[in-house]
Amino acid sequence: MNDDKIAGEGRDISGKIKETLGDVTGDTQLQGEGLVDQLGGKVQKIVGAARDALAVDGQPLVDRVRLFARERPWASAALLGVLGFAVFSSLRGRH
Repeated sequence: MNDDKIAGEGRDISGKIKETLGDVTGDTQLQGEGLVDQLGGKVQKIVGAARDALAVDGQPLVDRVRLFARERPWASAALLGVLGFAVFSSLRGRH
């Protein structure tokens, strides 16, 4: 579990508390703030989950790509060339 997931969970819980307090007191502004906090917490938890998904064996995807580029520079250059050509071709085809 990373910092984003933990912070997101805390924000979600505090949002639920605000919403409940707003319900009890009839304060619609506090209810709205609670809903916004809950939404922000859910988004932050999703970001944390995405980070965990991109990390394999504790090693982030970016680090693995850098290592691949160092170990296989010619294959990396060829791959970038093919990707660049594909993007250029797809953009060029649009009018």
